[in-house]
Amino acid sequence: MEKKRGAFSNKMGFVLAAAGSAVGLGNLWRFPYLAAKYGGGIFLLVYLILAVTLGFTLMITEIAIGRKTGLSAVGAFRKLDKRFGFVGYLACIVPFIITPYYCVIGGWVIKYLITFVSGNVSAAAGDDYFTGFISQAGSPVLWFAVFVLLTSIVVIAGVEKGIEKASRILMPVLIVLTLGISIFCITRPGAAEGVKYYLLPDFSRFSATTVLAAMGQLFYSMSLAMGIMITYGSYMKKDNSLEKSVRQIEIFDTGIAFLAGLMIIPSVFVFSGGNEEALGKGPSLMFITLPKVFDNMTLGGIIGAVFFLLVLFAALTSSISLMETNVSIIRDKLGWSRKKTTITVTIYVLLLGALVSLGFGPLDFIQIIGLGLLDFFDFLSNSVLMPIVAILTCISIGFFIKPKAVYDEVELNGPFKMKKFYTIMLKWIAPICLIMILIFAVSEAMGWIKV
Repeated sequence: MEKKRGAFSNKMGFVLAAAGSAVGLGNLWRFPYLAAKYGGGIFLLVYLILAVTLGFTLMITEIAIGRKTGLSAVGAFRKLDKRFGFVGYLACIVPFIITPYYCVIGGWVIKYLITFVSGNVSAAAGDDYFTGFISQAGSPVLWFAVFVLLTSIVVIAGVEKGIEKASRILMPVLIVLTLGISIFCITRPGAAEGVKYYLLPDFSRFSATTVLAAMGQLFYSMSLAMGIMITYGSYMKKDNSLEKSVRQIEIFDTGIAFLAGLMIIPSVFVFSGGNEEALGKGPSLMFITLPKVFDNMTLGGIIGAVFFLLVLFAALTSSISLMETNVSIIRDKLGWSRKKTTITVTIYVLLLGALVSLGFGPLDFIQIIGLGLLDFFDFLSNSVLMPIVAILTCISIGFFIKPKAVYDEVELNGPFKMKKFYTIMLKWIAPICLIMILIFAVSEAMGWIKV
């Protein structure tokens, strides 16, 4: 076992890595879809309010736990209070479920990037191109394996030389690409109506489901309740300001989500003649609707290629954090070397991910509670386990371990300016919100409610 635990070299290294974890596919395909579905500007306003309240509370709690204990989720909760070691185990299950299917989608992104770079824009815009591709037995698994290996190379290099170095390169490029594409898209003829719909709040469209949808998106977008922020917090140096770092991570994450909406919503509005329903959910937006938009856009081939490069970078920063969390959990538990652990995790991800990939083709007959493999794992992790872990985190820290554990860690770098607000959020408001998210997400996924 390596005696010295890895660490980020400075605050900016930590912030870029943690922001890279938060900025992922959820920002680029889920946020624009939800913003369009729940009233554009009013959804955006609600989301921003929740980001600086609920999001701040959950993120600073997890990072503080990680830095205080110097351990990943399993060890961190047990070290704080043995009674809550089970919360750490629940948290560590989440990245082990998410990593394989997330990498499958990452493989799809590489395939589309290659397709656009090679100039086959019209082919990618075809009605059956996406379903034809994912239903194959060989090609999707091959691109998935390429994505996994790219992720593993970064993780095996370590915290400072791998994760931090990759984040320092990928995050600035990602921000520049997002800004560039957003400016191009909002200056297209007819885009003004889409921009107006996205930015101007229409309070007549405000509802409880708007708040619940925004809470759910915030929850998934910021890499909460899956052990990632605890793991990254354990690599954070004691002389870095926790409160300022969390604010900077939120700015990065929310900024990219905002620009993704500004990039996608006006473009689809122009393409669809103002039809909000054209913004389909998840893969249909990214791999079916947007290629059609690019095919009908001036310089669409170039913009599409740059867009999928951007998506690849976003997917990689998140998959790196997911795999690193898996590696950290095993190393803390078994004391293995980083190389041995990363190779073991990579083999696991390749095996389970290959099955998930084949779930759209040769294994499409496998259904669990009426869901295919990818949809089932997504439901289990996002709709069930993550809200439960977050609820238990709030309860354990708020009422048993006590918020002072977080105060003390934050105040190593100066006064905790939002201490009273944080306590109320952690003990009372956050758990209620999270219970509502759990009920809403499960009910929607199971088809008990239609929204």
